Amino acid sequence: MTNANGLRVRILSYGGIIQSIEVPDRDGVTANVALGFADVQGYIDHPGPYFGAIIGRYGNRIAKGRFTLDGASYAVPVNNGSNSLHGGVTGFDRRVWKCREISGGIELSHVSPDGDQGFPGELSTTVTYTLTDDNDLRIDYAATTDAPTVVNLTNHSYFNLTGAGSGSDVYGHLLQINASGFLEVDGGLIPSGEILPVDGTALDFRTPVAIGERIRSNEPQLLLGGGYDHNWVLDGDGLREVARVVEPRSGRTLTVLTTEPGMQFYSGNFLDGTFAGAEGSAYRQGDGFALETQHFPDSPNHPSFPSTVLRPGETYRSTTIYRFGVEA
Repeated sequence: MTNANGLRVRILSYGGIIQSIEVPDRDGVTANVALGFADVQGYIDHPGPYFGAIIGRYGNRIAKGRFTLDGASYAVPVNNGSNSLHGGVTGFDRRVWKCREISGGIELSHVSPDGDQGFPGELSTTVTYTLTDDNDLRIDYAATTDAPTVVNLTNHSYFNLTGAGSGSDVYGHLLQINASGFLEVDGGLIPSGEILPVDGTALDFRTPVAIGERIRSNEPQLLLGGGYDHNWVLDGDGLREVARVVEPRSGRTLTVLTTEPGMQFYSGNFLDGTFAGAEGSAYRQGDGFALETQHFPDSPNHPSFPSTVLRPGETYRSTTIYRFGVEA
C-alpha cells in the first residue's frame, strides 16, 4: 500500500504481518521503520519476536495457561515459562490469512476452529489494514464466535524511527504515554491484579521522556521485565490519542490512537543478536520498541479487569491507528 506522501506499507498473508513501513524523514529521506525479515522464511524460522504479526486468539499472557469461563475450565498451551503467551504455540501469527483488496487497503480473514490451541468456540476474525493520505495506518479488528470464548487481538510491530537495522537503538526516542496507572506484575510478568500509579516511578511517561533515560533503573518492576514490558492502563475511552514518539535526529514521529483500555510498551529487552533482520544487521536489545494496544493480560483470571469474553450474537471490535509524521 502506498499513499500520496510516499509512505509505503507491505503486508504478508502469513500472520497478517506488517513486513515494512517506509516513512520519509524531515529531509524527505525514506527508511523502513518496522523491524522484520526479508522473506516469509525468516518469520517461520524466528517466530518468537512476533515481528509485525496479528496476535490472537489472546494477546499477552494467561497465567499457567488456564482460565475458567461460565464454570468450565480450559487449558491453553504453555509457551512462556509457566504461562501462555500470544495465543499459544500456533497462534494467529503463524496462520496464513485469506486476503482481499479493498478501497485504500486490504482485508484479512481467518476462521479458528473450536478447540484451536484449547480455546472454545469457532472464532471468525477479520483484520483490515487501511493506509490514508494523512499517513494513518489504521487497523480495524472484528470477530464473532459460535460459543462463549475469550478474545484479545493486537498487532506486534516493532518500531525504530531512525530506521530498522540502522545501528541506532531506540533509547533516544522521546515517548509519551497518556496513562496514570500500570499493572503490577510478578516475575513471570503476570499481573497481580493491582493497578499502580505511575507517579514517581520510572514508568511515568505522561510527559515526553527518552526511552533509555530510566530503563536501567533498579526499580523492582523494571528489574522483573529486564526493561519495559508492562501494560499501561490508558486514560480516557473511545478512539483517542494514547501515545506519541518523537525521534529527534530524523524528525520522524509516531502517534498511536486506539479504542483499547490498555497498551503494552515493550522496549525490545529480549532481542539478543542471534538473528539478522531484512537489512542484514543483527537485532540486539533496544533496537526496536512495541506499543501493543490491547485488553489487559490475564484478564480471564481477573474479574475486576475489563472483560475479554465474547459471546454468540456479539461482535468484538477494536481499532488502532499508527500515525506517522515529521517534526521540523
